[in-house]
Amino acid sequence: MKMSRACAADCFFAFMLFNAAASGLAQEPERSVKPPSEIRPDNNPNMETKKIGLAIHGGAGTIERSKMTPEKEREYRSGLEQALRAGYEVLKRGGSSLDATEAAVRVLEDDPHFNAGRGSVFTSAGKNEMDASIMDGKTLKGGAVGGVQHIKNPITLARLVMEKSPHVMLDCAGAEAFAKANGMELVDQKYFFTQERWDALQKMKAAEKERASGAGKSFIITDQDWHGTVGAVALDKDGNLAAATSTGGTTNKMPGRIGDTSVIGAGTYANNKTCAVSCTGDGEYFIRAAAAHDISALMEYRGMKLQEAAQTALNAVKQLGGTGGLIAIDKNGDIALPFNTNGMYRGYVDPDGKFVVEIYR
Repeated sequence: MKMSRACAADCFFAFMLFNAAASGLAQEPERSVKPPSEIRPDNNPNMETKKIGLAIHGGAGTIERSKMTPEKEREYRSGLEQALRAGYEVLKRGGSSLDATEAAVRVLEDDPHFNAGRGSVFTSAGKNEMDASIMDGKTLKGGAVGGVQHIKNPITLARLVMEKSPHVMLDCAGAEAFAKANGMELVDQKYFFTQERWDALQKMKAAEKERASGAGKSFIITDQDWHGTVGAVALDKDGNLAAATSTGGTTNKMPGRIGDTSVIGAGTYANNKTCAVSCTGDGEYFIRAAAAHDISALMEYRGMKLQEAAQTALNAVKQLGGTGGLIAIDKNGDIALPFNTNGMYRGYVDPDGKFVVEIYR
């Protein structure tokens, strides 16, 4: 049977292609195959990189701009940058948002410039009573402590309550007994003394006395004197959100007063469906407005974007008579940092991994 010239040419061409391919396979050097976790995204342009994000605050209500010396401003900025670095290093290593928020808040608790941990304000009785809470957006589990007096890092105890107890909140002596039973070291009250906070208490008491006597002497009580809080919100590579908040409360508060920081849904909230929030300001008003949860609800049920929801919730606090601010991050990594005071110590990591720290408007 004769084969046409066209058919013969096609067969010959196919035969040559087969031989070339076989020869190439035989000569190709053996290549090592890295596990997916070791493959760099820049070598794989089609690989989707997971977004991470972090924002922190050191309290709404800052030193008045006219009284903020360059040296003092550097100290505040340095503290915020250290907190950002501590939290972001966790996220960059692939750590959880819970670990990142706890790490960031611990740095701020250890810094006497901020009203939490070591820099906590004094009650009317001259004691330091601290509150803290943390929430996991993946599981909606939360842990909180209130009125603790001997816990160096209340945020760590709050997480311990979340992970090692059947409860959400423990306060005062019960919280400290739980801390001791779980191996946490208790510290003397002297650890929390700072002259600046003590002076703020004396000024508050003097103003109170003058008002009662009708002497009419004027004492200027600033937001910085009155309140302050620290907090962090984060999004990790697995898409999980978390929020953490810690405070010494308000200067000259009644012993036993617990504010919004310890109340899940008021001062702290996190839900993977929506956002993570940490609030700061006049706690009683944030409690009444359920501010942190309100942001999540506005996003989930009314379809608001993060910025609009955050501002709407803060406006509700203001309408009740409260001042303050908040930080929030959503499931896409977008960040909101609204406040209605003269300033708010705050910082975040931008999309390029740069630390951004701000104090005033």
